[in-house]
Amino acid sequence: MNRDLESNRVVENRANASRGPDSGGIPVTEIAGRGRDRIDSMIDEMTDSLLQRQAGDGHWAFELEADATIPAEYILLNHYLDEIDEELEVKLGRYLRKIQEDHGGWPLYFDGDFNISASVKAYFALKMIGDDVNAPHMVRAREAILSNGGAAKANVLTRFSLALFGQVPWRATPVMWLEMLLLPKWFVFHIDKVSYWSRTVMVPLMVIEALKPQARNPQGIGVEELFLTPPNEEKKYLVNPTNHWAGDFMLFCDRIGRLIHPFVPKFLTNMAIRKAMAFVAKRLNGEDGLGGIFPAIANSLMAFDALGYGKDHPDYVTARKAIDGLIVTHGDWGYCQPCLSPVWDTGLAMNALLEVGLDLNVQPVAEAAQWLIDRQILDVDGDYIEDRPGLRPGGWAFQYRNDYYPDVDDTAVVVIALHRADPKRYANAIERATEWIIGMQSRNGGWGAFNADNTHYVLQHIPFADHGALLDPPSADVSARCIGMLAQLGYDRSHPVVARGLEYLEREQEEDGSWFGRWGNNYVYGTWSVLCALNGIGEDMDAPYVRKAVEWLNARQGDDGGWGEDCASYWQHRRDEVKVSTPSQTSWAVLGLMAAGEKDCDAVRRGIDYLLKAPIENGKWKEEYFNAVGFPRVFYLRYHGYSAYFPLWTLARYRNLSQSNTKTTPYGM
Repeated sequence: MNRDLESNRVVENRANASRGPDSGGIPVTEIAGRGRDRIDSMIDEMTDSLLQRQAGDGHWAFELEADATIPAEYILLNHYLDEIDEELEVKLGRYLRKIQEDHGGWPLYFDGDFNISASVKAYFALKMIGDDVNAPHMVRAREAILSNGGAAKANVLTRFSLALFGQVPWRATPVMWLEMLLLPKWFVFHIDKVSYWSRTVMVPLMVIEALKPQARNPQGIGVEELFLTPPNEEKKYLVNPTNHWAGDFMLFCDRIGRLIHPFVPKFLTNMAIRKAMAFVAKRLNGEDGLGGIFPAIANSLMAFDALGYGKDHPDYVTARKAIDGLIVTHGDWGYCQPCLSPVWDTGLAMNALLEVGLDLNVQPVAEAAQWLIDRQILDVDGDYIEDRPGLRPGGWAFQYRNDYYPDVDDTAVVVIALHRADPKRYANAIERATEWIIGMQSRNGGWGAFNADNTHYVLQHIPFADHGALLDPPSADVSARCIGMLAQLGYDRSHPVVARGLEYLEREQEEDGSWFGRWGNNYVYGTWSVLCALNGIGEDMDAPYVRKAVEWLNARQGDDGGWGEDCASYWQHRRDEVKVSTPSQTSWAVLGLMAAGEKDCDAVRRGIDYLLKAPIENGKWKEEYFNAVGFPRVFYLRYHGYSAYFPLWTLARYRNLSQSNTKTTPYGM
């Protein structure tokens, strides 16, 4: 069916479904004087826009944007391999110049503080593509980098890049001991003890570090001007990442290991290389790439090159296509995404449309559900099996394909949508996913995103872990999603899995009443997630700890009616920082308050009015600020889809609750 015609039919069906009598709560017509028609028309307009963005096979895939690091690394990778695309570099260069901040450098997120690592890579990339070092933007960048300690202060991964281009000696990087891949799992360090993203990044990087190749760098570009002390004279590259005595001990071990490593028998190194590349080959993941994330795919490509794979080798060709598939362009500029998020976008968009009132009788919803069903992972035992032997696969990944690394959070969101759409039709898929989710619960009652019991905190002290994101421990937001899912399926608080999960959430509540948001900004995101789970499981929403969370959300509302927690809140001394309200965060806050039974309160009405007034741009609520996090304090994200489906979801839920006799919703989100 033509999608425009289908969209018109959807509007008519939805309008008819929304004409039921108001039977409780404050009338929608009293919302800031805008009236029920205003909410209905906004829902219709943004529903149509969301439907127009749906791909022909039923899924959604919005752009996923990170900081300057990823497009800069893409440029550096091409010059490392001597596979330069000058036309594309012009577009990437325009993007890098566009996001340079007034402080002269590059931040980790929009309107953020100077970051030394992102700035070094962005400057190097711009110089690599031909920017004059005396151009004003390059002078400002260089001065900012030097005034912040110079390139020697960049993080470990940046120094690895500099070492590959001969800009720093290899002693600027920690000894990674590729041979440790041969050690048994009981050893202090084992690759199975780190998170999935660390594992897929580290294994090919360990091969690169063992071989120490040099970039082709056909134009011979260097950045010696970014160092206060000549790189070969610099003494203190490695730092204690935690300022704990254990970090000092790990630095001592690195120094000893540096002396011992040259005497490791060559045959052990070769054995480790074979094991590492077998790991990579098994998880190459087609054109979605190793782990489905840019750093791992780039490292696999460089490892293939270092080992002498020809550019026509099938594995090399596959990895190259995976990297290039992350590029997005907009006319004369473009950037490289850190990964793709189609399952996450589709699951959330489908939930929003179901809230609007669409169902499986509408083609777009049916197509989205089928697209998700086709991507359930049923026959690949992922790396999680090392900690959960015998657990049958049944989850969904974040990307199009990433079968070795299904995502607990994605799986819960998809199950919530499928169950809401038709619990009988999708019973088999839901049952397998539920079995997998339950099996992934950690011993402390919580859930991590990709791993169970990934809490080997001693590894956070190794020099490589200066980014602070080596592990994937349980988090409140993911755990809340799992409890919300189980509640929607009929599990109650007497079930041991749910009981342990609720105990975990109560323990994790912050002193001020909020919950930390590991995968979204930040306490607003975490608090929304937990309040939805507590509503779903039937918690007494007048319980003191729930009211404390409600009070926290109310206190965080801005004068304009919105919420806007800054990415800087991941630093404890800046946890209350706010710049501007955003549609995404306002949606989370309002959804959280409604889950707590607050649909009639002034804060909710003001939040709804904020969404009705907020500017629309290109069929979405306008949102420039980043709304998510990859690694707190290190790597942030802007999900371009969040401003398309979360505000729509919020307005639809407000309308639904205002037309019902209940203050709560039976759904897990």
